[in-house]
Amino acid sequence: MKTHNFSAGPCILPGQVFEEASKALLDFDGLGLSVIEISHRSKNFVAVMDEAVALVKETLNVPDTHEVIFLQGGASLQFAMVAYNFLTETGKAQYLDTGAWASKALKEAVGLGSAEAIASSKEANYNFIPKGYSIDPSADYFHCTSNNTIYGTQMKSFPETDVPVICDMSSDIFSRPVDVSKFDLIYAGAQKNLGPAGATLVIVRKDALGKSGRYIPTMLKYTTHIEKESMFNTPPVFSVYVSMLTLRWLKEMGGVEAITARNQAKADLIYDEIDRNPLFVGTAAVEDRSNMNACFLLKDEAAHKEAFDALWKAANISGINGHRSVGGYRASMYNALDLDSVQALVDCMKELEKQHA
Repeated sequence: MKTHNFSAGPCILPGQVFEEASKALLDFDGLGLSVIEISHRSKNFVAVMDEAVALVKETLNVPDTHEVIFLQGGASLQFAMVAYNFLTETGKAQYLDTGAWASKALKEAVGLGSAEAIASSKEANYNFIPKGYSIDPSADYFHCTSNNTIYGTQMKSFPETDVPVICDMSSDIFSRPVDVSKFDLIYAGAQKNLGPAGATLVIVRKDALGKSGRYIPTMLKYTTHIEKESMFNTPPVFSVYVSMLTLRWLKEMGGVEAITARNQAKADLIYDEIDRNPLFVGTAAVEDRSNMNACFLLKDEAAHKEAFDALWKAANISGINGHRSVGGYRASMYNALDLDSVQALVDCMKELEKQHA
């Protein structure tokens, strides 16, 4: 029986990627060695890294003005690296506070200099994306988080500004088109739409670097990793390899344009049921609902939670419990999740209504 994996991350990946990766764990490229034991300096792995970078550039139409690198430390390390590389000692950074991860990113910048949240939805438990804010034209950079996994909100557009824009796209990169040229830096942990935890993707405008005027530890300099082509130290070999396989799969699926339609169909299916079914209610503002993470509650949890939990468990659904700060349920619908998995969840919601409405 198929398991329907709605985990928020590490997340579902394509079945064919698992199959190919499992073979490479035993014998990679006919070498008689596992992909996790070969030298990262070998021509076989250099070819993997080169293809992964090339596929990122092709998939997102990355302009020649930008570099693509694979790092480690997740988005959490990027919170500090961004501030080290872009925040000047006499300048300031401006952040859009849309959730727990945006707040943590701001905290790292505050530790290095002047940084502030210019708008926040914290008082509403981050259930919407702030709008109508103004970015100071003298700011060193503006930072935002495109998708908020905990609260189920997503930025549907980005501000037009001459200030450098930096975005954490960890949970929705490759799920929809994005104009990379509008960003000075994009970063994303791999473990949502790209691969297993371990690798972090960074896309950075080359001429934006080297301007902070501060001392930057060698490992925290983007230029360090650009110059060494993501191999200043031993990279997360397996995570990069699986990311390459996932990007191959995405290309075969028709690229970002095709996956956007697939993701919209899944989001429409679940949100239509949340809005139609009298037993459920969504938690995020309708105009800001995430196509990646649908968060919802039972209107009467005391009366219906036990029955609903029994239904989705019997349907072999996994990973839909909501984050503790929101409660309820969270259906994470990353690229590799099939529409029939969303239908299985919707069927459970309809069955609950049939039994108890």
